[in-house]
Amino acid sequence: MKFLQTGLVLLTSTLFASGCGSSGRTKPYAMDGIRADGGAEVAKYGEGAGDALGTTSPSRGTSPAGPLAKRVIYFVYDSSEVQPEYLPVINSHANYLASNKGKTVVLQGHADERGSPEYNIALGEQRSQSVAKLMKLQGVGDNQIQMVSFGEEKAAVFGHGENAWQQNRRVEITYSER
Repeated sequence: MKFLQTGLVLLTSTLFASGCGSSGRTKPYAMDGIRADGGAEVAKYGEGAGDALGTTSPSRGTSPAGPLAKRVIYFVYDSSEVQPEYLPVINSHANYLASNKGKTVVLQGHADERGSPEYNIALGEQRSQSVAKLMKLQGVGDNQIQMVSFGEEKAAVFGHGENAWQQNRRVEITYSER
């Protein structure tokens, strides 16, 4: 199962994750200089001038205005259907990946706290598969996409209300190089 294959990779990558905010609200953890909510942090490898896409590389810092800066796809309750407003985000990442065959992406599926742990793992997996399917339709290779589901285990925001639940129903897009 792909979940087991990518577990070790994700375990290693999450050890380097960070994400505390001074606003008092919990922020999604950072990965490779980009917050999961799409905001830019100081890039791990320094800031660069960027290319036509507004990025030096998804793994090396992204312009806050660039099309690859957004890295989170949110979902409605109990659904794995990608909402139309997130299609441009997925399209930008798919175009980048299709043009850069040496790049790989990990699609991390998440769910809110409602539902059993088993159900939430399955739902996170379905959400990752939905995003992967759309990317593959645009020429991204199977070998460029890895999927993993964390279910409810890695909440972006802790809480028991709709605001927290909305932010936890997501797929995070993270990059790595082969």
